[in-house]
Amino acid sequence: MIELIQQIIDGLGRGGIYALLALGIAVIFGVMHLINFAHGELITVSAYTSYWLFASGLNWWFIAPTVIVVAVLTAVIIEFVAFRWVRGAPDFTMLMTSFGVHFLVQALFVMYVSANFRQFPRPGWIFDTWRIGGLSLEVFDLAVIVATLVTLLGTYWLLQRTMFGVSLRAAAEDFDTARLMGIRSNRVIRGAFVLSGVLAGVAAVFWLMRSGQAGPTAGLNPMLKGVLAALIGGLGSLSGAVLGGITLGLVEVLLISRLPGGTAGLTDGIVFLLIALLFVFRPQGLITVRRVERV
Repeated sequence: MIELIQQIIDGLGRGGIYALLALGIAVIFGVMHLINFAHGELITVSAYTSYWLFASGLNWWFIAPTVIVVAVLTAVIIEFVAFRWVRGAPDFTMLMTSFGVHFLVQALFVMYVSANFRQFPRPGWIFDTWRIGGLSLEVFDLAVIVATLVTLLGTYWLLQRTMFGVSLRAAAEDFDTARLMGIRSNRVIRGAFVLSGVLAGVAAVFWLMRSGQAGPTAGLNPMLKGVLAALIGGLGSLSGAVLGGITLGLVEVLLISRLPGGTAGLTDGIVFLLIALLFVFRPQGLITVRRVERV
C-alpha cells in the first residue's frame, strides 16, 4: 500500500506538468478549433532563454518568472505572425501552419545557435526527499503538485469570475454567436494565447528544472505529452485536459514501476497502445464535449 501511495504521488507530480500543457492546448482548441503543434516551441524558446540567463550568471529565482514571461511573449508573437492570417481558413491550413511554425523555429535554432543540446544547472533541491513514515517523497514532485493546484485554481477563477473568462467560454461554445453579441475576436484569441503561454510557462519551469538542457527539439516531447493528454481527456474540454494529464502521468509511473527492468524502455509504446485502445472504445475521450465551434 505504501508503495502504491508513493507511485500515485510520483504520478501526480508528472501528471501535473502534463495537465498544464494539455490545458494550454485545449484553450487554443476551444476558440480556434486548432490542435496547436507549435505549443512546444514556447518551451524550446524558454529553454534557450534559461541557458543564456545562466551563462550571464543569474539563478533560478530570476529565471523561473522570466521563463513564464518569455513563454507568454512567444505565444503572442506566434499568434500575431502566423495564426492571425489564417483565421477562417480550413482546419487543414491552420494545422499545417502550426507544423510550419514548429519546424521553422526548430530550423532557426539549428542554423543560428546549434543542433547540439546545451546543458545548464538544475536546482539542487529537486533531488531532495522528505521521509514521512514509510514514504519517501521527492520535494520536486510536491512542488509540482502545489504549483499545478495553484495554477489550475487561478485559471478556474479567471474563467469563471472574470469578463475575459466569460468571453472565452462563450467563444469556445459558439464563436460566431459570441462575436455577434459584441465579443471582440482579436481580444479573445489574443487572451487565449496569453493564457496558454502562462500555462506553458509554468510547465516549462518544472520541465527545464528536471531536464536541465536546451536544444532545437527541447519542446517536442512536452508538446506530444500535452496533445496526448488533451486527446485522452476529450479535445475541447478544459476539465478533460486536466484529467487527461493526470491520467497520463499516473499510467506512465505505474507502468515504469511494474515493468521488468529490461522492458521499462517500452513504457511509451505501451502508453500509445493503451491510448489507441481508449480511442477504439471511447473515441471522444474521457469527457464528452457536447459542442465545439471553430472560428
